Amino acid sequence: MIEHGSYLNSDGETVHSPAHTKSDSAPEGATAKCRDNSYSFSQHRRGTCSRHGGVIAWL
Repeated sequence: MIEHGSYLNSDGETVHSPAHTKSDSAPEGATAKCRDNSYSFSQHRRGTCSRHGGVIAWL
């Protein structure tokens, strides 16, 4: 993954922030691909990829 970072989700759990990959392949643990070609690790559908153009595909 190119970007690193995390955030606290609505359950208070730490989740990896959306990130791009060099290979454009879904990294382990990704749950959705965002419209800006980043991958989300969100544990809930609501708000997933909201700052990345929305969800293009659920994984």
